[in-house]
Amino acid sequence: MLSAEDFRDVALNLLEAEEVETWGHPTFRVRDKMFAAMDGDGHRATVKTTPEEQQALVTSAPEVYAAADYVGRYGWVSVDLRLADPKEIGELVREAWRRTAPQRLVSMHDAAESRSAK
Repeated sequence: MLSAEDFRDVALNLLEAEEVETWGHPTFRVRDKMFAAMDGDGHRATVKTTPEEQQALVTSAPEVYAAADYVGRYGWVSVDLRLADPKEIGELVREAWRRTAPQRLVSMHDAAESRSAK
C-alpha cells in the first residue's frame, strides 16, 4: 500500500518537480509539464507511461492498473495506490519524470545520483 503522502514524496523528490492543483486535484509537473496526478482523496494516481508499459501493467495486475480516463490513449495509467507495490510505483513515477523533463535536467539528475551512490 502506498499513501497519498508517500506518492507525493516520490514525485516531489525529483529535480524541479512541483505540485500544482489542477482540475481540483494535485498534479505533479516538471517545468510545467505534467508527469503524474492524484485524485482528491489520494486513493488513485495517474502516471505517464508508454502505451506498451500501460498494456503490460494492465495485463499483469488489472486490480491495480487501468488505462487512465481521458489520457489513457496516450499511455497514461491509473493506479490504485491502496493495492500498488510502493517500489514499482516509485520506479514508474521516476520514469514518468524522465520522459517529461528536458534531457539536460535528466542528465543533471543522473550525475547527482551517480555521485551520491559512490
